[in-house]
Amino acid sequence: MPNVSPELLKLAPLLVGRVRRGIVGSSRYARSLRDAVRQVAHENDGRPVLITGEPGLEKDNLAALIHFGSSARKQLMVRLDGALLKPDGSDLFGTGGVLELLGAGSLLIDQLEHVPEALMPRLVQLAKDRTWGEGRKHRCEARLFFTTETAQPEFDSFCTTIRVPPLRVRRGDLGEWLRYGIRQQSRKMGWSTPPDVPDSVIKRLQNYDFPNNLRELEELIHRALQQARCQNQESFPDLLPEDVFWTPARQQRYRFDIWRWKPYLRGLMRAPWLWNSLLFGLVSWVFVLVNVWLWMGPQDRSHNGALNLFWAWWWPLILLSFPLVGRLWCSICPFMVWGEIAQRLSRALGHQPGRWPRGESDTWASPVLAGGFALILVWEEVWNLGNTAWLSSCLLLLITAGAVLGSLRYEKRFWCRYLCPVGGMNGLFAKLSILELRAQVGTCSGSCSSYACFKGGPADGEGLRTNGCPLGTHPAHLNDNRNCVLCLTCAQACPHRSVQLSLRPPAADIQRTMDIPPGEPALLLVLAGDLSLHHWQRLLGWLPAAQASLSEGHLLPGLAVASLALALPSGLFGLARLVVPKQRLLQGLYGLLPLVWALLLARHLPLGMGEAGMLLPVSASAWAPEWSTALPAWSADPHVIAFCQSAVLLVGWLGAVVLLRRQFATQRASWLGSSGLALALAMVGRWLVAI
Repeated sequence: MPNVSPELLKLAPLLVGRVRRGIVGSSRYARSLRDAVRQVAHENDGRPVLITGEPGLEKDNLAALIHFGSSARKQLMVRLDGALLKPDGSDLFGTGGVLELLGAGSLLIDQLEHVPEALMPRLVQLAKDRTWGEGRKHRCEARLFFTTETAQPEFDSFCTTIRVPPLRVRRGDLGEWLRYGIRQQSRKMGWSTPPDVPDSVIKRLQNYDFPNNLRELEELIHRALQQARCQNQESFPDLLPEDVFWTPARQQRYRFDIWRWKPYLRGLMRAPWLWNSLLFGLVSWVFVLVNVWLWMGPQDRSHNGALNLFWAWWWPLILLSFPLVGRLWCSICPFMVWGEIAQRLSRALGHQPGRWPRGESDTWASPVLAGGFALILVWEEVWNLGNTAWLSSCLLLLITAGAVLGSLRYEKRFWCRYLCPVGGMNGLFAKLSILELRAQVGTCSGSCSSYACFKGGPADGEGLRTNGCPLGTHPAHLNDNRNCVLCLTCAQACPHRSVQLSLRPPAADIQRTMDIPPGEPALLLVLAGDLSLHHWQRLLGWLPAAQASLSEGHLLPGLAVASLALALPSGLFGLARLVVPKQRLLQGLYGLLPLVWALLLARHLPLGMGEAGMLLPVSASAWAPEWSTALPAWSADPHVIAFCQSAVLLVGWLGAVVLLRRQFATQRASWLGSSGLALALAMVGRWLVAI
């Protein structure tokens, strides 16, 4: 500034040079606030202005809007932090103080609630008659602005008060705030074309209260852009992914941090050599052996040990594992191991998989996943896959082909997250798990700038070199176990020990306010239909088409009856939607998740308890029949199996009652009615699975 006196240069660090932003939004709150600012800016009486509101609302910026929108815009505006003022007021009222140096213009005293108590009466006097000093009074020529987070009744009668509404009451403005903030910050980061925001992100964030308001929203946008920035750091994606917008998770209670209890487990479980040896040295080749066995060995389950492994061991054990370790199977899944091998080979040959597709992939992928699982279940039942070795191998190879093609098309594990039918089932039932992997949001937002757990990157301190989360998820963004396979890649990459592996109450993910991915309820209904499909003779055996399908050579009637049986739960759900509100129906459906898990486990227990112990003699029967009688074998008594089925269904029903109580906390009639329905379903299921 030319021709500025040395005295005024003292004010330079305190000057407000410009307005950071305008008032964004089209809601009635935003319009009212704009009108109030405009009206006060045009007032010429110089009346002091008191701006009140919660933390993070940029009240100082509103004061600047008023100053620079008034006729005094060419005068100086000075900002003082109330918490830093001296109790004797010398920096404000003394010789060479701000008021003496400023003259005309505007003075903003920010955070009035933190002003020293001894100084407050002098500020009240200043606001009242715009004078200061003892004995000889000095006239204040500057316009006064005060901002505060708490009520200041002693100022109300002397000031024009503007109350700023918090962000949570003007949720309709959130989309405009998001897009405005992204435009601002992307330009600062050097990108001229800002990315867009999915509507699903806006809807989800509108359910969050933003206790620190615009300040917190700005930090959220900054984190999102840092995470979404492409690896070459030359561009952003056209559409920001939903995963990068993460807010502090709800307060989690009753957690037990396993790694704090046994620190050495953390170092062991995150060791890359352990996972590489397990995945590429064991699982990949066992999978090859099983498929060769299925093709080259006998074709029935009584003589093929690979069929016994798949149907009598894998299915019951994976169902038993869900309440304990969630989606852990997906981290050692042989389908995706060969997908990763194909991805590495293609890169070695010069092919580069496409970047992870950002956007609302769930909207189209989840229905496809549910439909694919339904087709597999019909195929399994109509063609008797459980007792046909080569067809069982075809199923395994078909899923593996999907994993390989997905890995060649996109980086990381797009197939696992969005399209794998087994992964979809695992993600749904992982919500029941007592184990969870989460990051501490405060540590991530306060200490991390690389986001290596999400994006991958080089070694950093204790953090190891990784390619980032295989499912493209930040651990601080996780609200449930659906998109966490417990591969511990984030724990390997994190240099701040933010990631925690904890025990928790069962089914902690099932809450009234949880986000429901599109298509996931359809998958839940398909899984429920598996029981009616497997026992369709009992349910639909009276239909003419069902009777025809029982005879050989009637494929089409069999397909029709199988599809009808599989669709029974979906049909009942559709009828219920005619009389029950959708949201309440979805709450009840997720409350029944433990019962659906119990029904599926009860369905597979006869195979697991009756045939799993016969693995050795069954395996030897084709290659060394003389050994089959000498090898150890075990098969549970039918009465024991029936007892275990009843016990599992009782546990599933009790779990459903507890979850339904959580879902319908304020609706006692809905809870009692849905609990009675769950009991009826459990009894029907017990009748169906009876051996």
